[in-house]
Amino acid sequence: ESLDPAYAKDLYTMWTTHMLYNTLVETDSNLYIQASLAKSWEISANGLHYTFHLQNNVFFHPNPLFEGKRKMTAKDVAYSFSRIINTEVASSGAWIFNGHVKDSTAFEALNDSTFVLHLTAPFRPMLAMLSMPYCSIVPYEVAQHYGKDFRSHPCGTGPFQYKSWDEGNVLLLHQNKDYWER
Repeated sequence: ESLDPAYAKDLYTMWTTHMLYNTLVETDSNLYIQASLAKSWEISANGLHYTFHLQNNVFFHPNPLFEGKRKMTAKDVAYSFSRIINTEVASSGAWIFNGHVKDSTAFEALNDSTFVLHLTAPFRPMLAMLSMPYCSIVPYEVAQHYGKDFRSHPCGTGPFQYKSWDEGNVLLLHQNKDYWER
């Protein structure tokens, strides 16, 4: 139905999204949280602030809207999470943040490599919830440019990148060379 992670509500979309995009953290085979786009993180003593330090060698798949390679930054993380709770986007994943963050100001890019998530109350499952496909990171300019059509113009940081899609018949992906060189 969609290659946009904001709508990753069924298994097929979740599996496809996982091939095209990455999240800040992911679970290993034992369901332990491990680093993905974030190389490390801290949670404040009061449980309200999650500070993520991002990998410095992560690039989005090539896209005509970029000049050359485009590095993933904390601004993309803040945009991706704000997009999930944006009522105009109407993401089926908004429940992850609804009731846990005040509004989109809860997502703060301190600089290119540091992102902070501010909660309204401590919520221990939050870190694990950030591994869900809904929380995949998208490049803000591509998602903004395509709007609702981003569903068929995916651009992520995952191990495979979009080649073509004949909806209902076949989806072609190919290896993302940058991912395999990390």
